[in-house]
Amino acid sequence: MKSSLNEILSFNESFVKFKQYEPYITSKFPDKKSVILTCMDTRLVELLPKAMNMRNGDVKIVKSAGAQVSHPFGAIMRSLLVAVYELKADEVYVIGHHDCGMSAIDPELMIHHMIERGVNEDIINTVKFSGIDLVKWLRGFGDVSTSVLKSVDLIRNHPLMPNGTPVHGLIMDPNTGKLDLLSDGNEYLTKNNLIDTTKIEQ
Repeated sequence: MKSSLNEILSFNESFVKFKQYEPYITSKFPDKKSVILTCMDTRLVELLPKAMNMRNGDVKIVKSAGAQVSHPFGAIMRSLLVAVYELKADEVYVIGHHDCGMSAIDPELMIHHMIERGVNEDIINTVKFSGIDLVKWLRGFGDVSTSVLKSVDLIRNHPLMPNGTPVHGLIMDPNTGKLDLLSDGNEYLTKNNLIDTTKIEQ
């Protein structure tokens, strides 16, 4: 297997030497006071910020396979809470995308691939016997809209998320960058009398 490590380190040495980092200097606090949970898909790396008119320093971006919050007290939810409480993010965006790899994940096949790559079947059986349902844990989702709304709902109703935090749900076209709104967090808060409507910027 060819590694890209040496190529990256060589480029990085030149990047630092010629101060190519200067256009990206910013603080750790998001200028637009938002945090985005999105997918790790390669097509979104540059497309998503460009399509949202975001530049370096504007937002916090948290990534997971499928833009999913798989556990209410897992690392993804912790990252969102850190962004809100410690890094001054006032809004949360959950952005999935069409043609997501997580919608096609076959857990049984993935376990087979693990074995092919050298993971001992005894280890897999030990994990299963310890109470972890590997198939359920690895399973993706069938419908991206349902998945995004499920994550939105979990974040909105999380006991540690501050009241009045808008949590929006969107889906992106990974080819054009077009965003489709599934759930407007401001409308949700207004409808449920959870926010002072005079504070919502138009």
